[in-house]
Amino acid sequence: MVTAPIAKKTPHTRAHHGREFEDPYEWMREKSSPELIAHLEAENAHADETLAGLEPLREAIFGEIKGRVRETDLSVPVRQGEWWYYGRSIKDQQYGLQCRAPIAGPDDWTPPRLSADEDVPGEQVLLDANVEAEGHEFFSLGAFSVTTDGSRMLWGVDVAGDERYTVRVRDIATGEALPDTLDGIAAGAKFTPDGRFIVYSTVDDAWRPDRVWLHRVGDAGRDGDVEIFHEPDEAFWAGAGFTRSDCFLEIASASNTTTTIELVRAEDVARLYAGDDDVESISVFAREDGVEHSIDHAIVDGRDWLYVLHNSGAEDFALVRLPADDPAAEPEIVIPHRPGVRLEDVDCLRDFAIVEYRSGGIPRMGILDYATHEVREIEFDEPLFSAGAAGNPEWAQPAVRLSYGSFTTPGTVYDYDVRSGELTLLKRAEILGGYDPAEYGQGRVWVTATDGTEIPVSLVWKRSFGTPGESVRPVHLYGYGAYEHSIDPAFSTARLSMLDRGVVFAVAHVRGGGEMGRAWYEGGKLAHKRNSFTDFVDVARHLIDDGYTTPSRLVAEGGSAGGLLMGAAANLAPELFAGILADVPFVDALTTILDPSLPLTVIEWEEWGDPLHDPEVYDHMRSYTPYENVREGVRYPRILAMTSLNDTRVYYVEPAKWVARLREVGADALLKCEMVAGHAGVSGRYNSWRERAYQLAWMLDVLGIGE
Repeated sequence: MVTAPIAKKTPHTRAHHGREFEDPYEWMREKSSPELIAHLEAENAHADETLAGLEPLREAIFGEIKGRVRETDLSVPVRQGEWWYYGRSIKDQQYGLQCRAPIAGPDDWTPPRLSADEDVPGEQVLLDANVEAEGHEFFSLGAFSVTTDGSRMLWGVDVAGDERYTVRVRDIATGEALPDTLDGIAAGAKFTPDGRFIVYSTVDDAWRPDRVWLHRVGDAGRDGDVEIFHEPDEAFWAGAGFTRSDCFLEIASASNTTTTIELVRAEDVARLYAGDDDVESISVFAREDGVEHSIDHAIVDGRDWLYVLHNSGAEDFALVRLPADDPAAEPEIVIPHRPGVRLEDVDCLRDFAIVEYRSGGIPRMGILDYATHEVREIEFDEPLFSAGAAGNPEWAQPAVRLSYGSFTTPGTVYDYDVRSGELTLLKRAEILGGYDPAEYGQGRVWVTATDGTEIPVSLVWKRSFGTPGESVRPVHLYGYGAYEHSIDPAFSTARLSMLDRGVVFAVAHVRGGGEMGRAWYEGGKLAHKRNSFTDFVDVARHLIDDGYTTPSRLVAEGGSAGGLLMGAAANLAPELFAGILADVPFVDALTTILDPSLPLTVIEWEEWGDPLHDPEVYDHMRSYTPYENVREGVRYPRILAMTSLNDTRVYYVEPAKWVARLREVGADALLKCEMVAGHAGVSGRYNSWRERAYQLAWMLDVLGIGE
């Protein structure tokens, strides 16, 4: 066995508000240090050696995942302009291909039924990501855009995992590479509707997108690019895009709680590039702390209207509209505020709008009639499901493309005919090997938290092992609980490897997420952040007390902010868990949030509080940050922390320090660090499957389940 690395200790004192904290592992923050790299490599060697016996199980799970997936496949084509666009995957290739084929005519709205085994008439391969990724250990596509006339394309590539992209441009007809090369920019670059310019953002030293630029297509490099917006406030991110109608450029600046938006007519973009100071812009809301909004554009009865989704006096948001030529007019209410029904998005097309919202903890969608303001919900049969708009680029399309799925129904693509109300099934992910959804069950139970709040818990299981709660079963408990991000019902091919071995999958929808509306989020942030942790512990305790499982058969998982949840739960109730998987975990949160020079810190103050300037916030965070609250004299569950060296969202140093501290108190803790990857882990589908197999094998081993 390789001996567990014992990290050196270097004296370092953090002092704020008269409080001091000794942090002997802070030296690990020096990413370029050979000593640090050597330590991480030693951690990897230790993890590999310790878990070497799981290699057969890992290979078996990898084979199961791979065996369920149709490796050569096509996505459902989406119409844009005179082309159908779609993706291809090819057996034994890590990355997909971006392709297109011509439409049959202007009235061709029915996507062609393509077969992966047959040639597609007129097909053009626009981008083969496998070619782009050659020679790189990591590859991520952060932008892909085609001009409205279909003549040119751009794509943005990150080969380090640090989310800085290089964008290039190509003439599609000739295959000629244009001189345009935009280095070090943020994700999301796109063409203007006329194809003459590229709109993109750049980031500051703290990785905050703070500037919006216009680049003239055909120019080499960025030297002649024009900055059209700068957001100096470190709490705000900046970005830009076009309304679905292509009539307005939308320049947005947003923090976690506040939004500012300016609209510029698309025909004035060239004037912006030329530096014309007389270009008029439209604003609906002046910047007001706590007011969030989004804007889309529709033409109704020949008049331009701005549809504004906002939370001013409406916690769960309301929809109003204003005439574009008189944005100071009294707003007309389109969808009133309804407490508990969280309006999340409104997407305006020519003849109707798509409305996405959540009610009863379920994400739903409907169609807004511009004339009557009525919303017709698109209904589905399952009690737990997720439905949302997907791939609707055309302003005048008569149908809505949507994605649907549940814990037991694989990802499904429908077209919804707005006039008839008919759903047409276009594709359902094929699960090879004879998957039968009737063999699996899903349901929801409610757990009463310590303060009396009812916490929803979703359960998924294989029926042949019995109904959860009727007998003790191994349980895999997942949680996140931050940023109003919801863990909605979704199918997982990899999860079948757990379910088929008798494991029950459970999701604790703790406060801090958005499952139950804005109040649910507010109940798990800032001064209420501890609710996220105690909710998770209460759910785990309920599953044990009500006979679903036992501590020796309960493993927990969470990533990023959910990794903080894992670390906090481990400190609060280590006796409840056999193991904890923490993926890119935010476990040294206070150290990070105290340093405004680090990526995301100032922006994060609205989520966690500002401990740098407020001693009460400092004390509150100090009370729960996992690294600083590792306990002496308790038996911790087995812990596996996974991270990436180039992660710009949660630095590798956080789990590295945490694992070192856990070892001090005798915990069985392992650290696995990808040396060339980012926040999302490794790139490439086969690599991702292997990484997930690594995690699932570890969890099964914790639960005492082998081959």
